[in-house]
Amino acid sequence: MQDFYPLPAAVVAYLIGSLSFAVIVSRVAGLHDPRSYGSGNPGATNVLRSGHKLAAAATLLLDALKGFLPVWLVLHFGAPYGMGEGTAALVGLAAFVGHLWPVYFRFKGGKGVATAGGVLLGINPWLGLATIATWLIIVAFFRYSSLASLVAAVFAPFYLLLIWGGGPAAVAVGVMSLLLVWRHRLNIQRLLAGTESRIGRRAPEAATAPPPRRRRDRKPAHKKGARP
Repeated sequence: MQDFYPLPAAVVAYLIGSLSFAVIVSRVAGLHDPRSYGSGNPGATNVLRSGHKLAAAATLLLDALKGFLPVWLVLHFGAPYGMGEGTAALVGLAAFVGHLWPVYFRFKGGKGVATAGGVLLGINPWLGLATIATWLIIVAFFRYSSLASLVAAVFAPFYLLLIWGGGPAAVAVGVMSLLLVWRHRLNIQRLLAGTESRIGRRAPEAATAPPPRRRRDRKPAHKKGARP
């Protein structure tokens, strides 16, 4: 019976990962859909282009949390049900895939940077911190979120292999890194062309969503010869 639990755990993790918090937070904050401006990516960086820093911060935190929580729960409470490091790696990958192809949003999701960071923190806090530090260093020097994400994605598997060794986590991290690079293929083209947007640049289409228009009552037209 214990061999049965990893599969439903992965399904639940995928469903949690499918929550696109960029879209959800933007709706709550009264902002335009992040898929309609900037890069079109439903992620924290694109929400930041709306100029709403609090919404971007909330998106970043929640996207990371949905990657961290399934892994953490399995590692801390999964042992009695036969779930260990292998299942933790599986549910982390499932949550990440859910972000990329969310079932609630017609399988059109984001690039998964924050969610991957949450998964790494869940697998090993030091691995997550080392990868996040790499991202921050590249952003500080170059101001490109996409470039920082690509560099961090390349370094994460090497950090894991060189410092903590292989295992199921190494496979999951390797797959996430490959998917992250693939999801950034258009960003790579823009980086090479010198047209990639830097962090903090506001998209003109990202203004606060306008309130619904009210229908004006039309005055009845006066007939000819009628007194006003």
